[in-house]
Amino acid sequence: MPEQSNRIGEVAALEKEIEQLRRAVVSHAVIDQAIGVVVAYGGVRPDSGWDILREISQHTNTKLREVAEHLVQWPSCEWLPPGIRRCLDAALERRKPSADRGDGGVPGSACQDRER
Repeated sequence: MPEQSNRIGEVAALEKEIEQLRRAVVSHAVIDQAIGVVVAYGGVRPDSGWDILREISQHTNTKLREVAEHLVQWPSCEWLPPGIRRCLDAALERRKPSADRGDGGVPGSACQDRER
């Protein structure tokens, strides 16, 4: 019987790991789609899209996956939480080349709006 108990424990552990992997795959797909939204909306490169997602997550104190879900739904529902929208626009503005600033679009200070 102890051998059967060990196998049941192993099966339970494997089922838990499979579920975690499934969630990770779904989260990864949503994050990739959100990067696409940022790239299309802001006209930035994909690596900048990833940086912008991270920045929005950090400065709104919202999980990255949640920020990504909002961004992916934004085109169809036509609504984005105001804090996320402000941080998105601020991050994109900092990445625009500006003749006035002469900085070539180098990111500046982080989004100061920490409201959700």
